[in-house]
Amino acid sequence: MRLLLVEDEERLADALSHILKKHGYETDVSYNGEDGLDNALSGIYDVIILDRMLPGMSGMEIIKEIRKEGIGTPVIFLTAIDGISERVKGLDSGADDYLAKPFSTEELLARIRALLRRKDKDVQTGSDMVVGNIRYKPGLLTVFCENREIKLTFKEAQLFEFLLLNKDNTLSKDRLFDKVWGFNTDSDVTIVEIYIHHLRKKVSCENSGITIETIRGVGYRLKEVK
Repeated sequence: MRLLLVEDEERLADALSHILKKHGYETDVSYNGEDGLDNALSGIYDVIILDRMLPGMSGMEIIKEIRKEGIGTPVIFLTAIDGISERVKGLDSGADDYLAKPFSTEELLARIRALLRRKDKDVQTGSDMVVGNIRYKPGLLTVFCENREIKLTFKEAQLFEFLLLNKDNTLSKDRLFDKVWGFNTDSDVTIVEIYIHHLRKKVSCENSGITIETIRGVGYRLKEVK
């Protein structure tokens, strides 16, 4: 799971990032509103933890922009601005949760887990995903096509699932790379081409009903075919 933390108090941000990584979350940190928005617009995150008061652009403005772009990533406001009316404003702006400072890291972790469970349910991550004549079982890293059972590697499964969740949308190589391999990796973006090649070979069974198109100069798109 990949998180984005947007927090201008650098000591707090670095401490939280360390805690989140210790609990198994790949975490990117932005220390100002503009950088936070740029990262959030990538659409690669599972949860965004967002301060309301930020230099350059407020948390409320960031949420407004990402929701306008159709990005439904769950957002937790983490802020010193408290009170019922402020919480209502934050939630009405498009946030999914609101945690006032000072806070317990255990409570923050619990709220992250709750949002991830809700997100998983919404996108059917825990159940079968069907497109064309392909049935994908995320928990087993397995694709079924007619009578064939096709095992995927972990990275292949991550890549295939992201393509499935964005069916009919063109995804750039950079976005796929950031989502599956992350920013802290020794690999480069060309690895996406290699994995797409392997993935096509695995899921290109007869009558699969899907195709992974190359959009030249842009990226890839998974589509159903008749």
